[in-house]
Amino acid sequence: MKLGVISLGCDKATVDTEHLVAGLVGHGARVAAALDEADVILVNTCGFIDAAKRESIEAMVEAGRYKKSGRCRAVVAVGCLVARYGEELKSELPEVDYFFGFKDLPGLVPRLVAAGLLEDAAAAHPGMRHYLGSTPHVRYLKISEGCDHTCAFCAIPLMRGLHRSRPLEELVREAQELERAGAREINLVAQDLGHYGRDVPGGPRLPELLRALLGGTGVPWFRCLYVYSAGITPELVELMAGERRVAPYLDMPIQHATERMLAAMRRPERPDTIRAKVRWLREAVPDLALRTTVLVGFPGETEDDHHALLEFLEELQFDRVGAFAYSEQEGTRGAALPDDVPDGLKQERLAEVLELQRAISAERLQRLAGRDVEVLVDGPAHADDPGAAVGRTVWQADDVDGCTYLARRAPPAGSFVRARVVETLDYDLVAEPLA
Repeated sequence: MKLGVISLGCDKATVDTEHLVAGLVGHGARVAAALDEADVILVNTCGFIDAAKRESIEAMVEAGRYKKSGRCRAVVAVGCLVARYGEELKSELPEVDYFFGFKDLPGLVPRLVAAGLLEDAAAAHPGMRHYLGSTPHVRYLKISEGCDHTCAFCAIPLMRGLHRSRPLEELVREAQELERAGAREINLVAQDLGHYGRDVPGGPRLPELLRALLGGTGVPWFRCLYVYSAGITPELVELMAGERRVAPYLDMPIQHATERMLAAMRRPERPDTIRAKVRWLREAVPDLALRTTVLVGFPGETEDDHHALLEFLEELQFDRVGAFAYSEQEGTRGAALPDDVPDGLKQERLAEVLELQRAISAERLQRLAGRDVEVLVDGPAHADDPGAAVGRTVWQADDVDGCTYLARRAPPAGSFVRARVVETLDYDLVAEPLA
C-alpha cells in the first residue's frame, strides 16, 4: 500500500502525523511521493480557528477526488476537527471513508488491515517517527498532550482533553532517535510546556526534562515554544541562562493587556505580572528573544482596550508577536458571549498590531548589526542562486520567525557557521560567513 499524507495545523499535529505514519509504515505501507500515487490518503485535520477548519474540509474533499482521478482506494481523516465534529463530518463528507478521533486511533491499523489495505507486518516497524518535512535537522518533540487551561476562546481542551505528560525516559529515547536521524535543533512543544510533570505527583518538571535531554543527547540546540508565564520558574531561567545548548528564546503567550480583557478571556496573567516577568527574564538571560501571542476582537473589546494593547506592546518590545483575530469556537465560554466586534474592525485592529510589531521587530534586530553570530543553515536561499543560503540564529525559531540570509557561499543544510551581521531588515538578517 502506498500512503499519501496531508498534515495540517500546528507543529504538535505534525508530530502526531509522524507517529501515525511510522505505525502504518511498520505494517507494510510506503509513503507515496505524490497524492495521485497513493492507495490511501491520510488527512490530519486542524480545528483551532475557522480558517483552519475550512482548510481541513477542503483538504478532505480534495483527497476524495483522487478516488476518481488517481489510484486512491480510501481516505482516512484524523486529528482535532475529527475529534470535535466527527459525527457531523461523517454525514457531510461522503468522500472520506474512515474517521478516527484521538480515542479511536488504536483501531486505525486493524481497520485498514481488515479492509485489505494494509499488511499485518508489525515486525517491520521502522521506529517512533517517520519524518515528513524538508529540513531533517530541525525537529519537534511533543512532551505532553491536552491542556488544563480554561481560556474562553480556545477549544483545544474539548478536542484533546486534559493535560497528560509523556514519560521522561520515553522523551529522551525519542530525542536520541531524532538525533540519529540528523536533528541539530529540537523544539519542545505542548499546549503549555510549563505544565510538564504537574499531573505526576513528585514527577520531573520541565527543567529536569531539559537536563535529561541535554545529558542523553548531543543535540546542539533545544528551544522552548509556548510556555505560560506561571511555568517560567527561576530553575528554568537559570538553566537557560547558563546552558548554551538551551536557546535564549521563550514563547510566552499573553493574549491581551488590560485587566478586563484578560479576565474575560480567563487568562491567568495580569498586566503588572506580565511586566514584572518580562523585566526579570531580560535581566536574567542575556540576549533573550521573547515571542508572544495576542488576540484581537474578543467579545467586549473596546477601542480603549485595543489602544491599551498597542501601548503595552510598544512598552514591552517583544521580539516577535503572533497576532490573530477572534473567531467564535463552539462550546467555549467565549461562544456564549455576543460577538460584538465586527469582522472588518477585527481586521483593522489586527493590521495595526502587525504594523506596530513590524517596526518593533526592525528596531530590535538593529542591535545585532555588526555582531558575529552562529547560524544554523536550513538550505539554499534561492533555487537560481546556489551560492547563497538561508538559515537562522538562535533567536529565530523555525517557521514562525524571520531568517538569516548568508551571502557568498552556501554550507550544507544542518551545519553551523559563524557569520557577521551586515544588514538588518524588518524581520530578517543578512550575514557574511566568516573564514
